[in-house]
Amino acid sequence: MQARTNDDADVIVVGAGPAGSAAAHYCAAAGLSVLLLEKASFPRDKICGDGLTPRAVAELARMGVDPDTEDGWIRNDGLRVVAGGRRWELPWPDLAAYPSYGLARSRQNLDHTLAAHAQRTGAKLMERTAVTGPLLDERTGRVVGVTARPVDERGRRSGDEVTYRAPVVVAADGVSSRFALALGLEKRADRPVGVAVRTYFTTPRHQDAWMESHLELWDGKPQESNLLPGYGWIFSLGDGTANVGLGSVSSTPGRQSAQNVDYKDLFAKWMANAPAEWEFTPENQIGPVRGAALPMGFNRKPLYTRGVMLVGDSGGMVSPFNGEGIAYAMQAGRVAADAIAQARTRSHVGARERALERYPEIMSSELGGYYTLGRIFVRLIEHPEIMRLCTRYGLPRPVIMKFVLKLLSDCYEPHGGDWVDRVIAGLTRVVPAS
Repeated sequence: MQARTNDDADVIVVGAGPAGSAAAHYCAAAGLSVLLLEKASFPRDKICGDGLTPRAVAELARMGVDPDTEDGWIRNDGLRVVAGGRRWELPWPDLAAYPSYGLARSRQNLDHTLAAHAQRTGAKLMERTAVTGPLLDERTGRVVGVTARPVDERGRRSGDEVTYRAPVVVAADGVSSRFALALGLEKRADRPVGVAVRTYFTTPRHQDAWMESHLELWDGKPQESNLLPGYGWIFSLGDGTANVGLGSVSSTPGRQSAQNVDYKDLFAKWMANAPAEWEFTPENQIGPVRGAALPMGFNRKPLYTRGVMLVGDSGGMVSPFNGEGIAYAMQAGRVAADAIAQARTRSHVGARERALERYPEIMSSELGGYYTLGRIFVRLIEHPEIMRLCTRYGLPRPVIMKFVLKLLSDCYEPHGGDWVDRVIAGLTRVVPAS
């Protein structure tokens, strides 16, 4: 994968979220020249829960990002699970593979931090640069770069279209991934999909040491009212505010469309009955309730084709178990960058292509079975009656709680660990990884 003399970089990365910034960082660290193209300018908002599991913290450590609490990061000790009229505080697992703490930081600050880190490593960040499509080799159909145009702070065109060339393009442009769509890579209709809405509140509990997860949402008192579809979260940010949101997941996009849920109305009903000590009142709300789709379980494939790698949300890498996507986005950026760096060392085209094709193979090996289990999990919990039975009779059992914690935290020991780790790891190996 040697760059041609008329190339602008060895690698072009489209989108500077966690996936794109991680890919840019690792490519630059390997000595590659990198263009990191971002359509917005930092700091910019992103709809997310803002919570980082220990798995995500481990990825930050690999990148060399220091989550200093003096710099806006807040640590948390584990999950506070609320369901069936009870609550449990479950410390993060103490594992060799992951640290025993999580973090929280707004995506507005997190994404800016990661992009700046990639810059310091050597990537060239170009903000307000909207990629308009792939640049194709007329003879082979391979992607050899991108077309883009400068935009102003409102996303409006502010200059002429330009062309940037590179032998490899990393598409990290989010759930809609117009870059992937331009190549005919559509979302799969047999993969789970979620919807999440969130807003921010000022709260006296902004330094709460637990990430709170509500597995049941009620429109009133449990004994008098109805169970609402979905799950909720409260993530304290340590800056006087908390990120508060809810999500739901369906086994297929078709089922989700059939549900026709008004998520903002659902959120308002939940907030009307939220615990009073959080003070989630209308006057304490900061900004509107905003929503986004959660692409799950590798819902767009292939992850590599014709010189293009899909990472993060563009490849549907959100966990079906808990809606977490940041850890997997950074993992994908890391694996993709390693494949690109390895391809650079190969002496002929066929060998370089085989090195690049290792990226989807490794991602499937590491996450395919886990995502398959997640699809089975979603098919069960999307039925409210099953979810109610699980929370009422399953959660109080210590054995079930161990599984819940490790699945909801995305943290189990892939090799070794206790018997729960071995069961989960074994299941991921025996189910199909497609």
